[in-house]
Amino acid sequence: MQSQAPDLGAPSLLEALRAGTGLLHVALEKRLPFFAQDLDADWYRRLLQAYYGFYAPIEAALHDSGLIAAGYDAVLRVKTPTLLRDLHALGLNDLAISALPRCTELPIFDAPAACLGALYVLEGATLGGQLLRREMAQRLGIDASNGGAFLNVYGAETGRRWKDFLDYLGRQPLDAHAKQRAVAAACSTFNGFERWLASQEVLL
Repeated sequence: MQSQAPDLGAPSLLEALRAGTGLLHVALEKRLPFFAQDLDADWYRRLLQAYYGFYAPIEAALHDSGLIAAGYDAVLRVKTPTLLRDLHALGLNDLAISALPRCTELPIFDAPAACLGALYVLEGATLGGQLLRREMAQRLGIDASNGGAFLNVYGAETGRRWKDFLDYLGRQPLDAHAKQRAVAAACSTFNGFERWLASQEVLL
């Protein structure tokens, strides 16, 4: 992964990830139903169930790979426990949660760069939380205590944790091939997430 002769004119990892995933990000956002006029409590619960069905296996796969580059605090940043608490708050018991479908079409985490690409998507998804939190509170009366904690998983720390993650990305000594691998994994994460949510019939 270390580049012996880095090209100083090449885009940074962050620039490559932004350029490579920008259109996918916009396309997925347009299909998410958080601002749909007919979104109701049942649709919201099914949406969170689908999120859990993606986040639980992908976070487990990332952890099990053993290939996340040093410096990433997985305990601090794992999202699945918060989704579990939300699902319990929305009325699901452990048996119902264990029976929820799980996504099996995940990116292949066979290199640290692939892990970085997926983490970029998962961490970036936290940035819209404040807006979504306010919308769900106004529309459905949902807050962190009754099923909306995931929407604002980092709370007041969101901005700082995103900056810390960008600093972490910037410290990774990736060569051109590894950057391409990171972008490919990020795109696979976006595409896989959208396909999964579509298969669960929760998108617009």
